This record gives sequence, C-alpha cells and structure tokens, in this order.
Amino acid sequence: MRAQNRLIAFVARYVSVTTSSASTFGFSSKRTLILPGDVRYELDLSKLQPGDVTWDAPSKTLNVKLPEIEIAGPDVDLASAQEYGEGGVLSALTNANQQLDSANRAKAVADLRKQAQGPVQMRLAHQAARAAIERSFAMPLIAAGFKDARVVARFPTEGTDDASYLDLSTPYDEAIKEAERRRALRQK
Repeated sequence: MRAQNRLIAFVARYVSVTTSSASTFGFSSKRTLILPGDVRYELDLSKLQPGDVTWDAPSKTLNVKLPEIEIAGPDVDLASAQEYGEGGVLSALTNANQQLDSANRAKAVADLRKQAQGPVQMRLAHQAARAAIERSFAMPLIAAGFKDARVVARFPTEGTDDASYLDLSTPYDEAIKEAERRRALRQK
C-alpha cells in the first residue's frame, strides 16, 4: 500500500460564482466569473507506519489508522468558464476588466477549495477512502486464507469501537467537588 503512494478516494466538481467591481473617477465596472473546478480527495499512503496497521487475532480484525485526507486542486475548467461584465467607459479607458478578472479568478479558486472542505463533502470522502482501504487490505487476507477476517479503517479524527475510553470518565464525587470549587471561585 505504501508503494502506491497516493490513493484518490473521491473526486467532486464544484462551481464558484464570484463578482468584483471597481470605481474610478465616478465610473464603475463590474465583472462576474462562473468557474467550475474538480477537486480530488487523496490519501498519502506513504505516511502509513507499521504501527498504523495492527492485527487483533481473537477478533480476526485488521485495524488500519489512516492518514488524514488531503485536498488536491482545484483543477479549474477554463473551457467551461463564463465571464460577464458591465464596464462602459471605465473598461474602455483603463485595464479594469483585467484587474477584475484576476481578482475573480483568485476568489473563485479560494471559493472552490472552501466548498471542497465542507462537512458533507469531507464525510463522503472519508467514507469512500475507508471503503477503498478496507477492500484493498481485505483482498490479501482472503487470498492468505483468512476468509472471515475483518478490516476496520479509521481516520485519526474518528472515534473507536473500543469502549475503554468510558473508564476515563470523572467519578461522581470528584465531579461534584470540582463544580463546588468552580462555584466558590466565581463567588469571590
């Protein structure tokens, strides 16, 4: 898996609509850009370390701790870009259109990246990446004779099926004492 380096787990297409305007000497110019772009959600598998892959023999489960997803792009589709503007005199006398187009392109690329980082998009990318990794690790296990083996891939930001974290809760008596201590500090 590490030799494969990068796994493209998910690809999405977004569209950004940005508008910029300028005013000089009482004249104004306005330009709007509609720019589609593709974003890739990738896993850098070279970041997998031996400790990230553990085998639990009693449950026949291979646990894989994945590196966080990286967003590549956006790869803008200039052929599908659309620009609209109204500039009149200002556009005719200055380079306002070029400046507005440049500002729109920068804002559009930033907007495409922002859209790509949305919670729904990231959840879909995580699901796709987990499924791809689980399939990729399950195939060699099945070929090696572990027909009932299970692969569980998780990201560092996700929880675990291990309930041992419940043992770390604060005991009731300590929680009451801490609440009383805080209340006393606020009253001072």
